[in-house]
Amino acid sequence: MDDDMNNHVITPGPYRATKLWNEVTKLFRAGMPLRKHRQHFRVYGNCFTAGAAVDWLHELLRNNNNFGPEVTRQQTVQLLKKFLKNHVIEDVKTRWGTEDFEDNAQLYRFPSTSPLKPIPNYPPTLRKKSGSLKEKEGFFKFRHSKKFDKETLENIDPENLEPSSESVPQETVHRREVTAEDTQEVWRNITLTHLQKILGLASLEGVLDPTQVNSENIVYNMTHVNKHGVVTLEDKTDDLPHWVLSAMKCLANWPKYDSSQPSYPGFERDVFKTVSDYFCSLPEPLLTFQYYDLFVNVLALLQPQLERVAIEALQLCSLLLPPSSRRKLQLLMRMVSRMSQNVDMPRLHHAIGTRTLMVHTFSQCVLSCQEVEDLDELLASRLLSFLIDHHQQILQVPLYLQNAAQDHIAYLKKVQIMCPGTGPPMPAFSFCRLISTQEFEEQKLSVSQAAIADLLESLIKDKAMSVKEKKKKLKLFQKEYPDIYARRFPTTESEAQLFADKPKIKPPMLISMKKTKMFSIR
Repeated sequence: MDDDMNNHVITPGPYRATKLWNEVTKLFRAGMPLRKHRQHFRVYGNCFTAGAAVDWLHELLRNNNNFGPEVTRQQTVQLLKKFLKNHVIEDVKTRWGTEDFEDNAQLYRFPSTSPLKPIPNYPPTLRKKSGSLKEKEGFFKFRHSKKFDKETLENIDPENLEPSSESVPQETVHRREVTAEDTQEVWRNITLTHLQKILGLASLEGVLDPTQVNSENIVYNMTHVNKHGVVTLEDKTDDLPHWVLSAMKCLANWPKYDSSQPSYPGFERDVFKTVSDYFCSLPEPLLTFQYYDLFVNVLALLQPQLERVAIEALQLCSLLLPPSSRRKLQLLMRMVSRMSQNVDMPRLHHAIGTRTLMVHTFSQCVLSCQEVEDLDELLASRLLSFLIDHHQQILQVPLYLQNAAQDHIAYLKKVQIMCPGTGPPMPAFSFCRLISTQEFEEQKLSVSQAAIADLLESLIKDKAMSVKEKKKKLKLFQKEYPDIYARRFPTTESEAQLFADKPKIKPPMLISMKKTKMFSIR
């Protein structure tokens, strides 16, 4: 198999699951060896046996960066069943759809029609750029500073500037208490901004609907945790039933379980079945149907060189979950991880090890699509394997996010703006509001350039700066922003007028000074 083809990673973006399906389909059709086979006294050309297809595709998936070595042979058989159902392959008698695929010597071939799924055109959207809190604070500090050097100019992004309270006439600055709604909006915006940056996407649309994100879930998941970092629920109706929690503790602490519980051969299997039946019977997966596309996109980051990035992305994604789902996920991962590492745990399956059994049993309880998705089992298995290995980091409260939110809330308490006739004070800034192309262009022209023009005006009016220093700064400003400078000084005369009132030494006096010096030398 071609390593370059096999290691091609489908990057995050809309319709990633469909793109993965098409990628596997193309690799399978391009690489699967075809030859003549004899069956029932007939010879069929350009075909392959079911067993050979399982062998080849299993090896492909195990070595593909989009899936990984956790893929089992049985999962490969399930994928080939879906290939047959979707007419990626057909048997040599041209039958497909209702036929069943088994790991045997049955002959199959590729149909002449293309099996690739269409990918809808995804129109890009523009978002209002939002600088970090430090960038915004730096801008305001610069506005009131008397230093105006080249480094400051180079660090200013015109599209990130907002007009200060000085640039809006008759504006009153107030301080007020930030409401609970303001706090939740800050948490939501900062979380989504970080997530968008980690995924490397221009927009989260097509991957996540930002309007459907519940900011209360984020705040709750960050603030209502016990000493182990596990979410605590105020409403116990959505918590794990007591009998399930007891069974999970028994398996997690095996063989140190409650002595009052029964003990007989196969007892641990019955306990495990109790837990698995409960999770498999939940109405939706723990990562919820709503966030299926989001977590599928995070799977693109599960590369050795991107492990830290993937952990951070999953940290943020798991904060969006309903608290009850996050709690169940945390407790399940703690149990599964302990069972997988417990050498004293009796064998729960006659053919496969404990870790493989955990992945096979709970993968689709964690991640699955509401509609029938062709790669659900493979994608879910890969994600669950990563969660088992890194759940302690992924499901802990990210302190950097907590600090960023608290800093911004403190900033909003400090800087509030109210214009006459506009009602109650509003925060000075907003993050990631979806705007149209026309609005974006208008903001760039009116807001950004007006703010830079105001900076130029403050430089001109700075009386504490020497003439020499001011000329140097003006020359630098002209180089960086020639259009704005030209509007302020349309002619050389208007520029010269700025320094016209400065007293100068008269020429006769200069001549007199020169004569005096010459006389003294003689």
